[in-house]
Amino acid sequence: MREITYAQALDEALAEEMRRDQRVITLATDFTGNPEKEFGPSRVRLTPISEAALTGMGLGAAGCGWRPVVNWRSVTFSFVAMDQIVNQASKIRYMFGGQADFPVTYRCGVGGGLRLAAQHSQSPYSIWMHVAGLKIILPATPADAKGLLKSAIRDNNPVVSFECIRLAGVKGPVPDGDYTIPLGVAEVKRKGTDVTIVALAYYVQEALAVADQLAAEGISIEVVDPRTLVPMDAGTIRASVRKTGRLVIVDEAPATCSAAAEIAALVTEDIETFNALKASVQRVCGAPVPIPYSPTLEAAALPDQAQIVAAVRRVLQGAFARP
Repeated sequence: MREITYAQALDEALAEEMRRDQRVITLATDFTGNPEKEFGPSRVRLTPISEAALTGMGLGAAGCGWRPVVNWRSVTFSFVAMDQIVNQASKIRYMFGGQADFPVTYRCGVGGGLRLAAQHSQSPYSIWMHVAGLKIILPATPADAKGLLKSAIRDNNPVVSFECIRLAGVKGPVPDGDYTIPLGVAEVKRKGTDVTIVALAYYVQEALAVADQLAAEGISIEVVDPRTLVPMDAGTIRASVRKTGRLVIVDEAPATCSAAAEIAALVTEDIETFNALKASVQRVCGAPVPIPYSPTLEAAALPDQAQIVAAVRRVLQGAFARP
């Protein structure tokens, strides 16, 4: 397999889908590289800086038989298009009684760690998780980024692709040829027996680093990457927790009303999985603050390996009384 970066894998996914299907078009206020050279200005639309307009244009084009990929670039810019997302894209197929498809993919960068200050360091995917009618992907490796984005583009429903900005330059193996990763299927990135860590986006690699570190102490960590937030693969997560009896969830978004909260609920509301727990579920999440520009303060606001290790030690030492 080749080793390419996360950003290159995403670019490859879009280009391959545009070659595969003439109905795939892309709209954005800016592009990496020069996709217009290969696909022409009718399929690569450089739009005015109005996310509300291009979000609505993409949805309308999807209803007319195209398969648009709309790149907001940063999740920050999507907020000016909330009406188009929440009141239109998420509900339109239902309001048509399923008689029409709206295969539009919305892409955006998320996350902190690059000192881009409060507005450009957000991870608000739980807002979209609450909006019924959207599918949501959050890839953590180059291979997953490519396979999931290709599946999103082929899906007949609106899909939001959240792409971690800290992973853009990270390299990893990517299969040759055409392949897809189905939406709604988590992956066990590392098998273990003592503690399950469910990690999101950038924190998958941090969880794997912690697993390597604690293996030297004889602690066996299983790392699970949900990959898709909606639909969530509850089965894979629950199976892992039933095996290990302990769960740590790691995400840089704040804990309140978060993807981490949803994962904890999926585990504890299932009686078989709940009965397998040997300790209370632990969440390692970002601080509930706007992400600071200062490197020192930004680091303090985001989870780190030391916090993950501390949470693992808590679940190994702690317990709770059963009714």
